[in-house]
Amino acid sequence: MTAPVTPLGPVQAAIYQVLTGDVTLMGMVTGVYDAVPETAGYPYVVIGEAMEVPAGAHDRYGRETVETLHVWSDYRGFAQSQQIASRVVALLDHQPLTIDGHHHVATRYEFAQTLRDPAGPNVRHTVLRFRVLTEQV
Repeated sequence: MTAPVTPLGPVQAAIYQVLTGDVTLMGMVTGVYDAVPETAGYPYVVIGEAMEVPAGAHDRYGRETVETLHVWSDYRGFAQSQQIASRVVALLDHQPLTIDGHHHVATRYEFAQTLRDPAGPNVRHTVLRFRVLTEQV
């Protein structure tokens, strides 16, 4: 068996490809970012923090990668961020991903949480979390 290779980067790249490749989502947001440009306008999606844990078998390396995505909006109320979050969930939950160097087993939506941000009275933040199961090829 070859040495284990982390899927953190490839999973993030696969999620980015799916989100930015969707015309409907891209019509709803100004962008999908890892690092948000200072000039970015609302609303947008950030591919944020990730955590990885082993999930292998005797004959192969497997991983569970937990990805956190953030939807940011300055719309008055949560409606806009919730619509965007709903689209992201539709694109990722139980949908196939092409992950470089890894076989995609499943993507599961775990939760959403809406938050008011202290940055301003109308800034809304929706946090989404997904669990991506992979096996190393």
